[in-house]
Amino acid sequence: MDATCKYPWSAEDAPQRPDGKPNLKFGVYQDDLSVFRWMREGAIEGRKCLEAQVMDLADDISYSVHDVEDAIASNTLQLGQLADPIARARVIEWTQRWYLPQATEEELDAALRRLEASPVWIPLMDGSRKDLARLKNMTSQLIGRFAMSAVEATRDVAGDGQLTRYSAQLVVPHETELEIAVLKGIATAFVMTVRDAQPLYDNQNEILTILVNALMETDGRFLSPEFAGDWREIGDGPGAEAARLRLVVDQVACLTDISAVALHDKIRGTNWRTGDKPLW
Repeated sequence: MDATCKYPWSAEDAPQRPDGKPNLKFGVYQDDLSVFRWMREGAIEGRKCLEAQVMDLADDISYSVHDVEDAIASNTLQLGQLADPIARARVIEWTQRWYLPQATEEELDAALRRLEASPVWIPLMDGSRKDLARLKNMTSQLIGRFAMSAVEATRDVAGDGQLTRYSAQLVVPHETELEIAVLKGIATAFVMTVRDAQPLYDNQNEILTILVNALMETDGRFLSPEFAGDWREIGDGPGAEAARLRLVVDQVACLTDISAVALHDKIRGTNWRTGDKPLW
């Protein structure tokens, strides 16, 4: 359980971000504090266990590599475009802005050059089956490159000690951290821009807000069967409203992007065949 806790604190106890802004990320709700405290017995306050650090890095690596792979496979990006000074500057700018604000332009450019010097790097693809195989190989090799650098660095520091929970810290070499961040910057610069992404985020927020409000106000009508059964058992005693809200939040958290939109459309949409009014 501790290994899944990327942010081992409640909203009230969240540490301040390095830039001084409020930290909005947390890993436990108030009504789960008893389980959280049991789970964290003997833990170092505010520190992720080694297994959670590994999970976090694995997520980082996967996100950075696969977003670039998807961009190339969809013909949105050719890595050879990075030879253009303007495109290169965009990547470095987005990397600093979103991922590593403390990194210098020189460090990030050097990280990009290291990746470009790799024998698996593909500057240009023609969409052939052979090139798609090369792309999969590049993805696999980059994942191995990043993961093994962290494994080796961690073992170098830990020596013969146990690599579990709080007996060790995951060590990610600075060069690896820069290379992962640059890959994220490539995906951001070529696929996600503030202009394109902001309306999407606004729309997602609107959909989630509508879902929570609708599920609360329709007496469990649109809950899936297992949650609907829990809803009926809550009753009307003290704390019932808070219990129902938590139930609704859990239901929404179980939805994928596609199922959330489908439920939103079911609740809000007019049936085009009958002209029925929205259900909520």
